[in-house]
Amino acid sequence: MDSVSGVGVLDKAVVVWRVLLEHGPLGLADLTARAGLPRATTHRLAAAMEVHGLVRRTDDGRFALGRWLATLGRAATESDSFVERARPVLDALRTQTGESVQLYVREGDVRRCVLSLQSPHGLRWIVPEGSLLPLGAGSAGHVLLEENIGRRGWVESVGEREAGVASVSAPVRDDMGVVRAAVSVSGPIERLSTQPGRRFGSYVVEAAAELERTLT
Repeated sequence: MDSVSGVGVLDKAVVVWRVLLEHGPLGLADLTARAGLPRATTHRLAAAMEVHGLVRRTDDGRFALGRWLATLGRAATESDSFVERARPVLDALRTQTGESVQLYVREGDVRRCVLSLQSPHGLRWIVPEGSLLPLGAGSAGHVLLEENIGRRGWVESVGEREAGVASVSAPVRDDMGVVRAAVSVSGPIERLSTQPGRRFGSYVVEAAAELERTLT
C-alpha cells in the first residue's frame, strides 16, 4: 500500500483499525484479506496493538477494536467540548485585557496550548494552537505543576521562557480540586510590565473560575 502520512507502519495500523471498525471482529485470514496487507505484517501489527490495548481478542480468538480506543475517544471528545466552552470565556478575557490569551493543558512532562486568541496590537505574543511547551518555565507551566499559586490564585512570569515576554496564569480546577488547565494572558513586557500579576491577575482568576463552573 502507498504511504499516506509518510510513516508506513502508522498507515498500516490505521488500515487495520478501519477494517475492524467497518467489519467488526475478524479472524487473521479475513483481516489480512480486507486490509490488503501481507499476513505476517497484519499479524505483527495486530499483536503489537493488542499489547497496548488498541486491539483485543474476542473469546473465539478473532481480532477486534481495543477497549482503550474508547477511553481515547472519550478524552478527545471531552477535550474538544472543554475548549469550545472555554472559547467565549477567553474571548472576553482578551477583550478585557487587550492582550493575547491562551489555554494550556498538561500532557505528561509538557504542556499543550489548546486554545490561543491573539491580541489586536501589532506588537503581540503569539502561541500557535497545538504548541508543546515546557512545564518548568512560564507562568502556565508553573500553574500546571501547581507551583507558587498560593492564596492570590495566580502565577506570573517575566522573561522566564522568552526574553521580553511577560505572562500571568491561573488554574482551572475540577470538582476534586485537581488542576485541569491553565488560563494565561501574555504579551510584551512593555505593556504587561514587570508585574503582570498586579495588572491582570484578577482577570485570569475570574476567567478560570468561570471555566470551573462549566466543569460542574
